[in-house]
Amino acid sequence: MTDIEIARNVTLKPITEIAARLNIPADQIDMYGRYKAKLPLSLIDESKMKGKNLVLVSAISPTPAGEGKTTVSIGLSEALNRLGKRTTVVLREPSLGPVFGIKGGATGGGYAQVLPMEDINLHFTGDFNAIEKAHNLLAAMIDNNVQSKSSLGLDPRTVTWKRVMDMNDRALRHIIVGLGGTTSGIPRETGFDITAASEIMAILCLSESFSDLKQRLGNIFIGYTFDKKPLYARDLKAHGAMAALLKEAVKPNLVQTLEGNPAIIHGGPFANIAQGTNSILATKMGLSLSDYVVTEAGFGFDLGAEKFFDIKCVKAGLRPTAAVLVATVRALKYHGGAKIENLKQPDLEALRKGIENLEKHVENMKRFRVCPVVAVNRFVSDTDEEIRMIADKCAELGVPMEVADVWAKGGEGALDLARLVSKVSESCQSDLQPLYDWSWSVERKIETIAREIYGAAAIDYMPQARRDLKRIADLGLEGLPICMAKTQKSLSDNPKLLGRPKDFVVTVRQIEIASGAGFVIPITGDIMRMPGLPEHPAAENIDIDDNGVITGLF
Repeated sequence: MTDIEIARNVTLKPITEIAARLNIPADQIDMYGRYKAKLPLSLIDESKMKGKNLVLVSAISPTPAGEGKTTVSIGLSEALNRLGKRTTVVLREPSLGPVFGIKGGATGGGYAQVLPMEDINLHFTGDFNAIEKAHNLLAAMIDNNVQSKSSLGLDPRTVTWKRVMDMNDRALRHIIVGLGGTTSGIPRETGFDITAASEIMAILCLSESFSDLKQRLGNIFIGYTFDKKPLYARDLKAHGAMAALLKEAVKPNLVQTLEGNPAIIHGGPFANIAQGTNSILATKMGLSLSDYVVTEAGFGFDLGAEKFFDIKCVKAGLRPTAAVLVATVRALKYHGGAKIENLKQPDLEALRKGIENLEKHVENMKRFRVCPVVAVNRFVSDTDEEIRMIADKCAELGVPMEVADVWAKGGEGALDLARLVSKVSESCQSDLQPLYDWSWSVERKIETIAREIYGAAAIDYMPQARRDLKRIADLGLEGLPICMAKTQKSLSDNPKLLGRPKDFVVTVRQIEIASGAGFVIPITGDIMRMPGLPEHPAAENIDIDDNGVITGLF
């Protein structure tokens, strides 16, 4: 059966029943229909978070189809609940761009899903819409101020704030606004990013209260005046209205897993251009209400997990008790030189070569001093001999490993993994050590990430990046952490360098300022912030009948 057919065969529990499992009375949740709800921030209790287990799920460098971090995260949470561990899975929200593009839905798969999958993939509770509107309100106020007689003197040539839309639409990457005469604004070049790439999304996911959210919105850097004075969103008096638009979006969303366990889903920043993790508020909500929280970080460990540890955990004071690295036989063969169309065929030689990618990610896990576990997400085409080769490598590396078969078996397929994760979480004594100190220079922080996590031999700064370093220093922002923008396809900044590349140079083209989110973004390679649709987008297969039944969403 397809994912949507499996999901449709489940009888959903009322969301009040799911809330009750977390000891939340029905009158304390904001219902969005029968199966979705918003959770008030008052349920977050720092005193209840002590001694709880936070498990991060990350992955090796993925194939284009991904390696099943979300599926494993959900399956692991189901299994922990089966073992009597009160567990909540805390995830990001899907973006409509990938849903209608090449990847399809992002609510897990098979018998490891969060439900209702159609709602979660399509609009959900409107968080992305609110983020989009808050972002575009600031864009409108910027252009209005440039046009206005009471202008702050903003130089439109220095404005980098674009507009956003939660859709893959390559035609909007580069546009000109302000055409149509003197009453239609000042013509200037700009464009659209996808909503998940918005700084508002990053701000929402790093805020710890509504007042913190509003302050961060005011700190958004928008450009310079003609006399070189920096201007921020607060100078336009935009942050209050922006925060008002986010009144409900700031609250985490409660849904359920296929086996009827609680799931909190909130925020959705991409990991190759932002921090790639769900909101601090959602994670703290889960830790306040459960004994275990299973959460994920986008793409490979070099992107999502590094930012989870160095940005989110440092900012929020989170202390993970274990980290799970998801690997697949097919991805390791891919990194060993096997062609995508041949990944289902046994190929021990390609697997042997590609296993170096796993080795590097394990080294990175140990660098943060968080107790590591490897989870092999099993596919039907995997052979016992291939699984054994990975097990032997893990034993050589001194990292425990278990196989997860969650797509086919749900929580039952992750029981051994859950036993291992709970044992590690409760006995290993993780002691998170961030990679760098925020007080270091921007260059030192960038080079530490590139050399230690990616394995780079050197870093090359293009002229624009050198100018950006000076601008960051002039604005007094050198103490912000680093959110690297890099391809997810390789440990390097070159998507064609698979496996474990060595002796490569990371080229930093420019460094963007996200002062509202509270980090700076070194841009490496060609990072696409407004994807395009493939030749045959997933949208072609999606339909709805007269009874409101959706088909083709997988």
